[in-house]
Order: sequence, then C-alpha cells, then structure tokens
Amino acid sequence: MISVALCGCNGKMGHVLTSCINNQEDMRVVVGFDINTEPFADFPIFSTPAECDIKADILIDFSHPSSLSGILTYAKKISIPVILATTGYSKEDEELIKSASQVIPVFFSANMSLGISLLAALAKKAASILGEGYDVEIVEKHHNLKVDAPSGTALMLGNAISEGLPYNPVFVYDRHSVRKKREKTEIGFSSIRGGTIVGEHDILFCGHDETITLSHTAQSKELLANGAISAARFMVGKPAGYYTMNELIEQ
Repeated sequence: MISVALCGCNGKMGHVLTSCINNQEDMRVVVGFDINTEPFADFPIFSTPAECDIKADILIDFSHPSSLSGILTYAKKISIPVILATTGYSKEDEELIKSASQVIPVFFSANMSLGISLLAALAKKAASILGEGYDVEIVEKHHNLKVDAPSGTALMLGNAISEGLPYNPVFVYDRHSVRKKREKTEIGFSSIRGGTIVGEHDILFCGHDETITLSHTAQSKELLANGAISAARFMVGKPAGYYTMNELIEQ
C-alpha cells in the first residue's frame, strides 16, 4: 500500500485527488497539509509539514509556490519522493527544486496530463518543420480563480516550441503598451480567465495564407489527479534525481 502525504488537500484539486486516490486499491492518503485544517476525510491535516510526525511513502503537492520550502524540508527529512504539480514557481524556486533533486527523487510537471505532454512533443516537432516562416502564439484559458498568468502549462509549451525553433525566441506577455509590429522572434502568450474553465491551450502557427492550430482541452480535474497518481506509482523506489512527464511516458 502506497501511503500519500497530500499538500493542498483542502483545495478543489486536493479534494478531487483525495477522491481519486480513495478509489485505488494500492494507495491511500495518510496525512494532509493545508492552511485550512478542517477535516473532510479520515486523515489528519496539519497547517505546515513542519508540524507533522506522520511518515508517508510519497508527497504530492497541489498547493502554492509559497509551500515549496516546507514541502522539500519535510520530504528530505524522511527521505521520500515528491510530486510537484504546482505552477507559478520563480527562478529561485526552480533552483531550490533542482538542489533538492540531488538528495531525493523529485517529479515536476506544470501539467499532469499525458495529453499535454503529447501536445508539447507535437508542438516541438511542428516548430522544427515550420521554422522561421510561421509566427507562434499561445492562447490559454482557465477558471476565474487561477492567480498566475500565463499558465505554467503555457510556459511549458513555449519552452518545448523553443527547443524546435532555429532561433532563440522572446516570450511576450503583454502588447497593449507597445505600439509596434510583431517581431519574427516572438512567441506571444494570451491569457483568459473566466467561469469554471478547467484548462484549454491552443498553439497557433500563423504563416502566409494559413494557420495551423494544435489544441488541448481538459474537461475535468480528474484528468490531472489521475496523472498525479500515475506519477506517484512511477516515483516509488526511484533514486534521487529530477524527473518529468517524459520519463513517465517513456516507461
């Protein structure tokens, strides 16, 4: 039985993930971390990992970047793998993650969907074929409670596209204050926030007299929960290191 510590357990994604884990025969949540410590299931909830004395086999995080340091400290203390599914990390946070991965197994993905990973691979391939002749724009849509923009998934897609291009692109997030033509080396990002949109991402390759669009639509949060569960099973027993969806898909 895989015992899970769940950070962000009282959030919407935390509730969905708890429900999905409870449906697994080989996995259960044994402890939760959240600023809201009101119990909703049969496991204790602590406001921070530092207060916890319960051992788990793996930690899954769907919370906030501000929780990162406490999460990694807890995981290193008891030597367990970490699944990081939170977005909005700073450059300093990313360095902290890479440093922790030298001590414990760390799995990070800005999106836990296998479909998004496939979209990133297709976008990279398209960029390598289409090259300089096409302008690249990324449009992402999410619910009205999402606080970071552009989404971590959009940035992940932008990075994948960058690897396929023959030049080093510049990410552009806001054009309203600059009156000038679009540069050929730009990748533009547009963010939409409204209603209960789970997540939609469109990549547009805009050329002369044609536009090629690659799209992904998430229809429920269970999609992300199931991806995190697959990542958890994948990470049990792994040595220290930095892991992504690429390694999970290859296995």
